Amino acid sequence: MDDLHDQDTPATPVWAIFSDLMAALVGLFVLLLVWVIGIQLELSQSLEQEKAQRQAEQQRRQTLEQALADPLASGRISFHNGRIGINGSVLFALNADQLQPNGEALLRTLVAPLRAYLSEHDELLMVSGFTDDLAIQKDNPRYADNWGLSAQRALTVTRTLTAQGIPAERIFAAAFGDNQPVVPNQDNASRAKNRRVEITTVPHASNEARGNE
Repeated sequence: MDDLHDQDTPATPVWAIFSDLMAALVGLFVLLLVWVIGIQLELSQSLEQEKAQRQAEQQRRQTLEQALADPLASGRISFHNGRIGINGSVLFALNADQLQPNGEALLRTLVAPLRAYLSEHDELLMVSGFTDDLAIQKDNPRYADNWGLSAQRALTVTRTLTAQGIPAERIFAAAFGDNQPVVPNQDNASRAKNRRVEITTVPHASNEARGNE
């Protein structure tokens, strides 16, 4: 009797198995589709944010360049990639860290446009000192190397700008020595270009932290 009962039990139709398999495949496809769409949306949002950041940065640079129109027109400073460049020979004598009269006068022309820019942007000014690759002369015992000279020059410019009206809490100094030359140090003319001070706008650390949240 058991054998007859087993023979009478209907087998699961092939179409039902196929239907279950297709339903599972469709479900998997839907999950994959949702995942891909989510990734695309995330990438799209990331690209939009990056685009907005680039546009904001470009706008800030244009605003600063417009504020510096008069000093730039004089040809005594340069502006490239958001960096205000001042040739070291305009500011300092060779191997010296005390401002020359023309250098101090030039810095004074930057105060008003920089103050106007800072009043509209929650940023800081970084004053960076750079030298050429020549070793410090032995007759200058104040500095053991170019790091020390570039640091003091950056501090001199920073302190002068604060004395002329830039808020002390919105500016700081940095030193790079003979690193990051703008041109290879091949002759006197190229080394003169590398002896320079740059002023760059940078965001507050707190602003960067908020942007990463």
